[in-house]
Amino acid sequence: MQTLLKFRYFFIFCFLFSCADTPKKNNELETSDTSNTEVEKLTENKNKVILFFGDSLTAGYGLELEEAFPALIQNRLDSLNLNYTTLNSGLSGETTAGGLNRLNWVLNQKVDIFILELGANDGLRGIPLDQTRSNLQSIIDLVKKKNSNTKIILAGMQIPPNMGPEYTKEFRKIFPDLAAKNKIPLIPFLLENVAGIPNLNLEDGIHPTAEGHQIVMENVWKALEGIVK
Repeated sequence: MQTLLKFRYFFIFCFLFSCADTPKKNNELETSDTSNTEVEKLTENKNKVILFFGDSLTAGYGLELEEAFPALIQNRLDSLNLNYTTLNSGLSGETTAGGLNRLNWVLNQKVDIFILELGANDGLRGIPLDQTRSNLQSIIDLVKKKNSNTKIILAGMQIPPNMGPEYTKEFRKIFPDLAAKNKIPLIPFLLENVAGIPNLNLEDGIHPTAEGHQIVMENVWKALEGIVK
């Protein structure tokens, strides 16, 4: 329970200090009375830290924080008696450019494992592919610069063909290309076995339900398990 409270406090702290202008949702307001003392207690935590850095998929849009896949990863770690604390730094509407802008603040604490889940909003908005690739590479570089021992995992993403087949194909290639270039583990497709399945997504057809997040958690765990064990 104490770990879960720390998880919730960090999420809200990240949200309140972000410069993003996305609308607040109910689950982001539940613990908005976070104090500096609570954040200090979090930074004193002696467990190794896994930081999930992403957009609304990481944030658990439309769900309780406990239902989003970072919290489910925490449950898995606890069940295996592994001394890790997961921190949810997902922000709805975030692009790779926005993530790069707020990264320095997020990295003020020590991070042992950094899971990078950004790019979907770039693709949905048709942002030039070279910009998305460059921003993701800059995020990876900055994480390494802050702490060369931090393990980085990159979450692969795919988008609907709205922007045309060529854009869609090249967008999908960004993630395995960057993983290979930087020699970091890749989650081939974060939403594998979830995307396009109506009963595993909310009414918007984009964001997973609680059941969908259970599957997303397993997709993430395949890449994470070998590192934490």
